Amino acid sequence: MWEKLKALEEHFLFLEEKLSDPEIIKDQPQWQKYTREHAELFDTIDNYRRLKNIEQELQEARDMLLQEKDSLDGEMLVYLKEEISRLSGEKERLEEHLKVLLLPKDPNDEKDVIMELRAGTGGDEAALFTADLLRMYLRFAEKKQWETEVLSNHPTDIGGFKEISFSVKGRGAYSWLKFEKGVHRVQRIPSTESGGRIHTSAATVAVLPEADEVELEINPQDLRIDTFCSTGPGGQSVNTTQSAVRITHLPTNTTVTCQDEKSQFKNRDKAMRVLRARLLDKMISEQQKEQAQERRSQVGTGDRSERIRTYNFPQNRVTDHRIGLSLHKLDQVLEGELDDIIEALIAYDRTERLKEEAR
Repeated sequence: MWEKLKALEEHFLFLEEKLSDPEIIKDQPQWQKYTREHAELFDTIDNYRRLKNIEQELQEARDMLLQEKDSLDGEMLVYLKEEISRLSGEKERLEEHLKVLLLPKDPNDEKDVIMELRAGTGGDEAALFTADLLRMYLRFAEKKQWETEVLSNHPTDIGGFKEISFSVKGRGAYSWLKFEKGVHRVQRIPSTESGGRIHTSAATVAVLPEADEVELEINPQDLRIDTFCSTGPGGQSVNTTQSAVRITHLPTNTTVTCQDEKSQFKNRDKAMRVLRARLLDKMISEQQKEQAQERRSQVGTGDRSERIRTYNFPQNRVTDHRIGLSLHKLDQVLEGELDDIIEALIAYDRTERLKEEAR
């Protein structure tokens, strides 16, 4: 750990020097790159320097206690022992914190996100549950002061969604939302159920880090683009112009449809954003499969066949099955109060990765 920290501090000093270089300041792309690196390292280097200061203070206190023990009065002796205990505790705390900071970072954590919600088993009730999940995520994003934009949706006649995709823009959006991918299950009495029986329905959530054009270049020759008239619930036509767009990436047979906008250009732009995100997600999933035997933590694997969470309405309970966490505040969770769940998932994932690093 120490050698790595020394190397990072040297790189940090190099970045500080470059950020004040007039030639680098003129080269804005390079200056911004150095600025991002500097910001990413700041917390680690700040804690490393605090640790070095504390180690020095701790050594001085121990030397004084050892060398002048016989000449110290009782009050100073007690003070020194208490100071050594305090500094030792602070040193241990900083070392543990630095271990966390040195864990390999997910390169996608700072990215914006495209989320895709799809109704699963349960018919109309699953579509209504999908609408509930949508509202939950939009409220959560609002509390985080993130921007959201609906990219495409297929509503049902009773207010649900067969599927809907939307973007979330904000610092660290992917780092928070990536743990939401998977199958979400709901247990409740549908409004259409006259016998009062509890039904179980499901919806799937996909969380895709948004890729930019530079990061993921797509060959135009690999695309088939079709246009058609957009439709509403039940298949009825909502306009008579060829504004809806369907883009198929031929090498992977990935298809994206967007018809929300009246402008064909805007629909095409949104569809391309979703396509890039899906292709990046596919690349990430393939990498994770290759690393699956090495990685033992199941949090955030992105397996959409995995039932990750159950929302039980009769008991006002939400349970995350990956970490065995149950909270009796489902009503608050559906209002976007997801912090307790996601923070617990982040902590669990961090603990598992620390175990792997220690092996």
